[in-house]
Amino acid sequence: MIGLFGGTFDPIHFGHLRSALEVMETLSLEELRFIPAHAPPHRDVPLITPEQRSQMVAVAISEQPGFELDTCELERNGPSYSVDTLRDFRKRYGENTSLMMLLGTDAFAGLPRWHRWTELIRLAHIVVMQRPGGDYNFDTIPEDFLHQHLTDDPAALHHSPAGSILRVPVTQLGISATDIRERLRQGRSVRYLMPQALIETIISLKLYAYD
Repeated sequence: MIGLFGGTFDPIHFGHLRSALEVMETLSLEELRFIPAHAPPHRDVPLITPEQRSQMVAVAISEQPGFELDTCELERNGPSYSVDTLRDFRKRYGENTSLMMLLGTDAFAGLPRWHRWTELIRLAHIVVMQRPGGDYNFDTIPEDFLHQHLTDDPAALHHSPAGSILRVPVTQLGISATDIRERLRQGRSVRYLMPQALIETIISLKLYAYD
């Protein structure tokens, strides 16, 4: 079983890392791949280059067994569509490997706006990382789609390569990449918001206009 966690990671922080670790433990994933987007289709292009964001991810995950960097989206031209990424993984790992695509609750609620979104569930399971006790409204997702694919049984994801939606409670830390970027621009501390090795990398490379 392989977890796939895509994102801009501009920059990656403990909010991403803690949620990913809890999903990996809950689902007993063999590995969890962090996939920096080359050109995110649903937001402005980051000022930091894809290569720099990839380097930051590599530093941030280096000490956690099972966390791996995957640069497949950086190697493609054009927008980073998840359906293309999942097709790439299917070619690599075959039709029988269980793939888990990790999404936050906001991303999941916006799924119908994604490119060829109904194909995603045929290529992978969808794992929705949500805050315990949160009140979530997924009215944006067609009811028949949820009814067909939603499960409360993690074992269901082990027994098939794709096709299920599972909600996993995680400790969602109130950390914002936007806030981190602003703190760095102002020369304020971001200690305890991200790994210290990543902070040192950002400073040494003078990313985010750090003085």
